[in-house]
Amino acid sequence: MKEYWTSLASLLGVLAFCQSLMQSIFPPELRFAFLKFFNRIFHLFSIYCYFDITEIDGVNTNELYNAVQLYLSSSVSIAGNRLSLTRAVNSSSITFGLSNNDSIVDTFNGVTVLWEHVVTQRQTQTFAWRPLPEEKRGFTLRIKKKDKTLILNSYLDYIMERANEIRRKNQDRLLYTNSRGGSLDSRGHPWESVPFKHPSTFETLAMDPIKKQQIMDDLKDFAQGQLFYQKTGRAWKRGYLLYGPPGTGKSSMIAAMANYLGYDIYDLELTEVHSNSELRKLLMKTSSKSIIVIEDIDCSINLTNRKKNSSNAASQRSFYDAETRNGSGSGGSGEEGGNGNTISLSGLLNFTDGLWSCCGSERIFVFTTNHIEKLDPALLRSGRMDMHIYMSFCNFSSLKILLKNYLGYEEKDINDDVLKEMERVVEKAEMTPADVSEALIKNRRDKEKAIRELLEDLKSRGERSVKDGKLRGGSGNLTELEVVEEQEKRAIDSQNEDEDHDEEEIELEDNICKTRED
Repeated sequence: MKEYWTSLASLLGVLAFCQSLMQSIFPPELRFAFLKFFNRIFHLFSIYCYFDITEIDGVNTNELYNAVQLYLSSSVSIAGNRLSLTRAVNSSSITFGLSNNDSIVDTFNGVTVLWEHVVTQRQTQTFAWRPLPEEKRGFTLRIKKKDKTLILNSYLDYIMERANEIRRKNQDRLLYTNSRGGSLDSRGHPWESVPFKHPSTFETLAMDPIKKQQIMDDLKDFAQGQLFYQKTGRAWKRGYLLYGPPGTGKSSMIAAMANYLGYDIYDLELTEVHSNSELRKLLMKTSSKSIIVIEDIDCSINLTNRKKNSSNAASQRSFYDAETRNGSGSGGSGEEGGNGNTISLSGLLNFTDGLWSCCGSERIFVFTTNHIEKLDPALLRSGRMDMHIYMSFCNFSSLKILLKNYLGYEEKDINDDVLKEMERVVEKAEMTPADVSEALIKNRRDKEKAIRELLEDLKSRGERSVKDGKLRGGSGNLTELEVVEEQEKRAIDSQNEDEDHDEEEIELEDNICKTRED
């Protein structure tokens, strides 16, 4: 054993002597050239190629480094043995990452790649306007040479998309509103924001389950339909109109849509917008993957009924007059004119369906109203409002959802006779989800009392509705479909009446002119 260690020490001594001899005989430039030549020979016969992605590119942060870090966090939590945990500012979740000098294997389209997180100490820094971190961090990507084209053309783009998706999912949702009077914030933006924490989801939304599933499927098809919209030549946007009595859950529906898709919400207050150009600027400052909301469109500004300006002669009317009325009805001199509001119906239509509506992608426009018959039919057509959603009074399905939300009651937990009685009277009662929720919240500590008083309230309202003659039809009830059809028919009839009235005015003016000529 002693002879073995003696031989090993002698060998190490010879190697050290040879190394010192090489350094003394061969100059540093020659040694560097030899190593460079050796590396070229090694890479020439190697089946792999390597790509370095440093954290800082010169003096700027490398976005690809951050994207790779986020992308790997989606799989590192399962495969990695040593992980680093981080939580970014305005982020609602903790992300995982590779520790120093650790590696992970990833697969893309059947191709296996190796990622290694390389961390080294930075040498003593010279003077710089921007101090650099003490550690030099980066990722090294090892791939086979035959897969180089596939990886560079598709894999890195895929990583950037996935990173943006993860970043958006982890960040808190924001609720924006346009600044009062069109003023700008400290960063020069016309929108002010607060964190969006609304807890409404489609699971808790008091609505018919079949209708909810249809809306969820439509939203999912929209969010995943980028290639479809590109192929068909359509702007990647969609419009929804929520209408129905107050308290039926229109605002909760918007919050559920935002939480389902992970989108931010831009709540547009039209009374604070003074012109069409200002409206376009607000649209340009909205981000993709967002929901743009205009609530109570029939009450915001006077765009609901297109009336002929009495000061215009019949000869000045044209085909375009129907969609170019000023919001005040008289060039901004009406009710809104005192505030300098000159938004026209044409400007609002272009906001939702014109060229300016295509300045971004993956946007949803949501309008709400309590009176659909007051809206101009130009706002209702497909392309502007693609899906009309009637938010109805409580039916039996939505009532069961509310009982589960507020009392924790499943259908099996309630007496069958009570359930049958509720099912019989709920349609006639015409109670909104807000009314039912308030009745349940008031007695949430005593669940039996809550059920008993709710049933009494449903019965009394149902009897009052029948007595007042609010319900019509063979059985005294209007189905939801009949209500929807009637309200939309009223909106179209209202437009036809306006057009007939305009024609009568033109005919009357023509007769007056002829009489004066005679």
